[in-house]
Amino acid sequence: MKLLCLPSPRSAVLGGKWLALAASIYIQGTTAPSYCFGVYSYLLKNSQAYDQSTLDFVAFFKDVGSYVGVLAGILSSSRVGAPWVVLLVGSLLCFSGYFLIWLSVTGAVPRPPLPAMCLSMLLAAQSQTFFNTAVVVTAVENFPGHRGTVIGFMKGFAGLSSAILTQIYRTLLNGNAAAFILMLACLPALLPLLLMYFVKIHQTDGRNDQKHLDTFSIITLIIAGYLMLVILIDNILTLETSVRIVAFLLLLLLLMLPSIVAIKAQLHDRKTLSESKSCDESTQSLIGDTNYVDTDQMSDELMEEEASSVIGRGSSSQDKCLTSREDLNVLQSMLTCEFWLLFLAVACGLGSGLATINNISQVASSLGCSTKEISSLVSLWSIWNFLGRFSIGYISDYFLHSEGYTRPMFMVLTLAVMSIGHAIISSGLPSTLYLGSTFVGLCYGSICVLMPSITSEIFGLRHFATIFNTIDIATPIGSYILSVRVVGYIYDKESSSSAMHVCMGRHCFMSSFLIMAATCLLGVASSVALFLRTRKFYSQVICAGTQYSS
Repeated sequence: MKLLCLPSPRSAVLGGKWLALAASIYIQGTTAPSYCFGVYSYLLKNSQAYDQSTLDFVAFFKDVGSYVGVLAGILSSSRVGAPWVVLLVGSLLCFSGYFLIWLSVTGAVPRPPLPAMCLSMLLAAQSQTFFNTAVVVTAVENFPGHRGTVIGFMKGFAGLSSAILTQIYRTLLNGNAAAFILMLACLPALLPLLLMYFVKIHQTDGRNDQKHLDTFSIITLIIAGYLMLVILIDNILTLETSVRIVAFLLLLLLLMLPSIVAIKAQLHDRKTLSESKSCDESTQSLIGDTNYVDTDQMSDELMEEEASSVIGRGSSSQDKCLTSREDLNVLQSMLTCEFWLLFLAVACGLGSGLATINNISQVASSLGCSTKEISSLVSLWSIWNFLGRFSIGYISDYFLHSEGYTRPMFMVLTLAVMSIGHAIISSGLPSTLYLGSTFVGLCYGSICVLMPSITSEIFGLRHFATIFNTIDIATPIGSYILSVRVVGYIYDKESSSSAMHVCMGRHCFMSSFLIMAATCLLGVASSVALFLRTRKFYSQVICAGTQYSS
């Protein structure tokens, strides 16, 4: 006799994970202000009397703070590292760092020495790693079967945050860059404190997640599309203040949709849990004291064990991390070639992407763009960044499980397109600046999602937070080399003949972006090597997943 029952309460999804997802989305949507550097960089440069190399040096510390999240990873992996603790530390760092910067640019305190400004920027940006680590680890634990998709959500809204914050800047702050820095000190620090209660890890089997995740995906695309529409219309028509306020209120209404979907999903899962309990009770009454065994359930359990063993065996011909599916710690991971191949690819891709966004204001100015066009470029970069993060998570999940295309393959394609984007910007035409930044933004966002997804699959989840934050150190290293030693150096050299030390024309940045295009090709080579080394490993993962799903 076969009993058709829903999953038992022990394996049923606890609805709280949906509220955790919605809260994480709101946190990520407002707590990545480092991407807004182009909005206030001119104020920082003028108020502190910096040249371009010095400004890029300060931006380097922003990049270090934003991407060197080892401390956040260690705290998250420790016994006391509950998500709310990690979020609390991030809030404290965010307020202290940006508040000190605000005091400096407004003249409330004497102009600080360069090391003090770098420290303030480091503290402000370091908060981003704590926010990101708390929500990404929580999302991956709550949705292990859809890690690419949920990492895409988390990373996507982090990329979208600069567009959201820039809309506040243009709508409510009337272009006041100093007030914008003060807002960055307050809003990203306050919101995680209000929402930290909901960001928790829940036990789940993930069998009924896809429908609700698809709804989240649709809402996310609607929000991104609406922001892009508002930015483009405002750039073309110059909207009145009243129209901007109405548009901003509509944005707030759209941002309420994830919480509505989360509540519905939670109610649905509670109903499923209740029905599961009723099913178990009826099963017990039918079985009585007999030794009844459900053969179908036993078959499913055996299939799951077989799939796990297939994943666990790995490839004997590969490196250490591929011979076992055991979770590796940081030091064990660093002894593998896969770690350093991924590290190099990230340094080339994210390093060149950060060098682009850090200097986008100066690039646009050298080509004669207005302040309004510069803010639009920053906002549009946020949109492309988001779309890259969101789409690659969903696409790589689909092609991995359905077509057998591995994530390192997508890393190869992404870096190749990014190289083309840098080459387009190097041409120096204003129209190609928009096109090139679109390519670079999309690819930058894609790498932000591919890296942690690949890390979690190759090295496991036990030390995931620490390992992916360690690999993220590659980002500021690449940014420093390309932004300070290449872009800043070449710009200052080109502008040295000007009395105002201002360079105008496409020659100011052409060589820099050609160098960054070549750097991305180096990342392509590293990604190809990573793809070849992990190909057999991924084939086993795909085979195991296919067996389990069937």
